[in-house]
Amino acid sequence: MQTEQEKDEQLWHIAQARASFRKSLFTYVVLNAFLTAIWFFTSGPGSHFWPVWGMLGWGIGLAFQYNHAYHTQGDRSVQEEYEKLKNNQS
Repeated sequence: MQTEQEKDEQLWHIAQARASFRKSLFTYVVLNAFLTAIWFFTSGPGSHFWPVWGMLGWGIGLAFQYNHAYHTQGDRSVQEEYEKLKNNQS
């Protein structure tokens, strides 16, 4: 079983990961909007949309960061599996 302090530490790490993701998402949106504006005013529609390469590459990294922040349970999932196995053997 986890102590209250261990649970608080896990929640703190989850909160940090989620706050970091939101900051990264904001930066992603602002910077890519800026790059798209540069493309629009210098090349315009009909030319190669070069900002897409940065959007795709950075977007993949952002997707992994989102997954880590919102869908990874970390050490808690390992402990839950251990408890399940332990209870099934009894």
